[in-house]
This record gives sequence, structure tokens and C-alpha cells, in this order.
Amino acid sequence: MHLHPLDLAIVIVYLLAVTALGMHFRSKQRQISAAAPGDGNTVTREYFLGGRTAPWWALAFSIVATETSTLTIIGTPAIAYGGNLTFLQLVFGYLIGRVLIVLLLLPGYFRGDFVTAYALIEKRFGPRMRAVAATTFLVTRAIAEGVRVSAIALVLSVVLGATEHLSVVIVIALTLLYTLEGGMKAVIWTDVAQLFIYLAGSAATFFVLLHRIPGGWNEVVQVAATHGHKLQLFDFSFHLATKYTFWSGLIGGAFLTMASHGTDQTIVQRLLAARNQRDSRRALLASGVIVLFQFSVFLLIGVLLFVFAQHAPLLAPGERADSILPLFLLREMPTGLAGLLLASIIAVAMSNASGSLNSLAASTVLDFSALRGGGAQKFTDDHSLMRRSRRMTLFWGLVLMGFGLVAWGPLLEAGLTVASLPFGSLLGLFLLGTLNRRSNATGALAGMLAGLLTILCVWRLTTIAFTWYVLIGSCVTFLVGSIVSLLTRPGEPVNHHATVRSA
Repeated sequence: MHLHPLDLAIVIVYLLAVTALGMHFRSKQRQISAAAPGDGNTVTREYFLGGRTAPWWALAFSIVATETSTLTIIGTPAIAYGGNLTFLQLVFGYLIGRVLIVLLLLPGYFRGDFVTAYALIEKRFGPRMRAVAATTFLVTRAIAEGVRVSAIALVLSVVLGATEHLSVVIVIALTLLYTLEGGMKAVIWTDVAQLFIYLAGSAATFFVLLHRIPGGWNEVVQVAATHGHKLQLFDFSFHLATKYTFWSGLIGGAFLTMASHGTDQTIVQRLLAARNQRDSRRALLASGVIVLFQFSVFLLIGVLLFVFAQHAPLLAPGERADSILPLFLLREMPTGLAGLLLASIIAVAMSNASGSLNSLAASTVLDFSALRGGGAQKFTDDHSLMRRSRRMTLFWGLVLMGFGLVAWGPLLEAGLTVASLPFGSLLGLFLLGTLNRRSNATGALAGMLAGLLTILCVWRLTTIAFTWYVLIGSCVTFLVGSIVSLLTRPGEPVNHHATVRSA
């Protein structure tokens, strides 16, 4: 079964329109370069931070669009389809994590004119630890984004047939086009447009599903109650092997968000793109409210799909649960609306990829230049900077394209697990530098290695759920880093009040 020509036309028009929107910022980027010839720092802020002109609400939407991926849209309903609503407990932890970032990490970012999160690490532990932190981010983000990109192949393979490789290539190629030319400003505003598209598509899916179920919401409640409490939200048991409990959600979700939103360049770059710390705080906290709403909708869609499938089965024996939403869109949605919803799923894939490409390029160009230049090196040749930035964007686009063709497991949990493995050591490094003023670079490196090794052992040798990985890794990193710092001779005294300019 293939997509109706009208739906296919809608998808194609969407792809061309969003690419054109991103390309709109190409001329503005060139105007900035022409207005400030030779001023590499102005070009840096424009290309990687959008000139710090975006309003806080646009940044909030961009944050949500960035942390929401295709695997979220198709993977979250699959979790509720096969289970219940307890995943939402993790989202409650996401809210707590945002508050902790505002209190602990955000002030440090605005004490200096930073472009990347890891410039803060250089200020505290020197350029080599900045490179270590940036390397951790680059590897983690590339693999995790590869899992996300592979989700779009699954969607389009269901809709269009055996075109997984081609679909990945097309989506990444178009995303590369506007990300290369428009920089962060193009990323932010295309994120805003894409967020509205996929939220509208998700709401439409919810109401169409509810309308198609005989008996409506009363039928949903009755079927859910007789099939393992599908509407269960809280699980207050304490089992480290259970992924979604109240405790792993609140505690594990908070630490996961502190790592993903407080130390990952992809999100931090948006926080740094705010006009000031107040706008950055408002954007981060507002994004949490939107995320809670959208995950609630995604999970309820999963429950509705389960109830609908009791009347009209969607999955054949052996088919992956991740295919349930794409199959419903293809078989059951009205013509025209199906194309819009498919476009919304592609919108999320492109939004994620564009944000990751820009942040990967920013970290590669800026964080490692500090190591080569011995400190906070300034760029003075804007043309050289732009060429290098675009080459790195192209390079990471090819890397993501390659990872997108890899066959992963259950999509949403695979993505969260991959990210959780190294995030603990990265968050532990930031907390060590922020909370322990006696820590040094030797302790920081030892702590990171100990934290990463501990989590790899937990992952391979125990049944502890991934929701605890970041907490364990960050605690081990902080404790080992603090102990080693006490045992080793302190190096040069750290000036905690120094302001480090962008590098």
C-alpha cells in the first residue's frame, strides 16, 4: 500500500517549503559577513548563535523541536501501545532538571561570552579538558542523532516501500542545504515552523483516532482497564531494573535533563543564543511545559492505537511496535491529512538534524581551536571561519547519514540509552567544576574516566535500567574527581571570576 498522490504532493511541497525558508537566511548571513569584514567573532556569533536576537519564545519552541525527534513521535506511542502511561514519570523529572540547570549551570554560561558549553570547562580546567568534554559530546551526539535519523527511514519505508536509504539521503541532504547556508538563525526559525506543524499533526491524529473508535472515550477507558491498566500513570515501586517508576522518573529524569540540556552543546547553544540570562531561563522553563503537554498527547495516542487495534488490527505478527503509528497514518487517515501528518514527522527529523549539524560544527571548529591555539583563541578571518564551519557541517551531515542507515533496536529507548551512557561523566564534570572549587584538571579527567567505565560496567553486567545511568555516572565522576583533586598537587590557581571570551 502506497501513499495517495495528493498526500505525496503535500510531503514534497513541505520539503521544498522548509528548505526555502532556511535558505531565506542565506542572504542575511552574507550581509553580516559583508558588514563586519575580518571580524570573525561577529561572524561566529551570527552563524552559531543567530546574532543573539531570537525572542525567548522562539528559543523555547526551538528547544522542544530539538529534543523531540521522529523516534519520539513514533516511539512514544509504541511504548504506551505495548505498556501504559508510566513513561510520563520521566517527563516530570525533565521539569525538575530544568529548574536545577537554571540554578546551577546557567549563571556560569552567562559570566562569559561563550559560544559553546565547553568554553566553560576551559575556563575551569584548561583547554585539554575542554577538548575531552567536546569529544564526549561529539561522539554521543553523532550516534544518538544517527538513531533518530534511522527513525525517518522506518516511517518512509512503511509509507513508500523499500526506500530507507533514499529517504535518509533526501532528508539529510535538504537539511544540510539550509543549515550550511543559513546558520543558527535558519535552524531556530525552521524549528519554530516545524514544531507547529508536528503539534498540529499530533492533535489531528488524536482526534481522528478518538472519532474512529466505536464508543469514543468510554470505550478507551473500558478497554484500557481490562488490558493491564493501560491508563496507569504512577508506579511507586522501587526496582532499579524497572525503567519507568516514580523514583527513576523524578530522579533519573532530572539528571538526564541536566546532562542533555545543561551540558549538551545542541541545547546549550540555544540557551546561549538568548539575548540575556533572563530570556534564556524563560525559554528553558517554558520548553518544559510544552514538552509535558506533547508527551502526554503522544502517550495517549499510543493508548488509543491499542484500543483501535482491538477493532481493526494494524500490526501483523512479528512487526515492530514502532511501526504502529506510521501504519495507522497510511491505512486509516483521510487523504490530505495523512500527507500533512507524514510531513510533520519529517519536520521533526529535519529539525533535529539541523540543530545537531550546527552544534556539531560549532563544537568541532571552536572547541578544538582553543586546544590548538592554547586558550581562548579569537578568529580574525571571517572567510576562513565560514569555510571551516561549512566544511564541518558537511562532514557531520555525512556522518549522520551513515549512522542513519544502521539498524537499531526499539527506537526511543535505543536513543535514550545511547545518550545516557556518557552523559553521566559529562554532567559530573560540569558539577565538579561548578560545586567543588578545589578540584583540578587531573581530578576532572580521572573522574570522567571512572564515571564512564562505571556506567559501561553497569550497562553490560547488571539489569539496572538506563534511567539511572546519568545519576550513577555523574555521582562517580564527582566523587572520584573530588578525591583525586585532593590527592594531587594543585596546578595553577584557577581564577573563578575571570571572563573567558568566545573561542
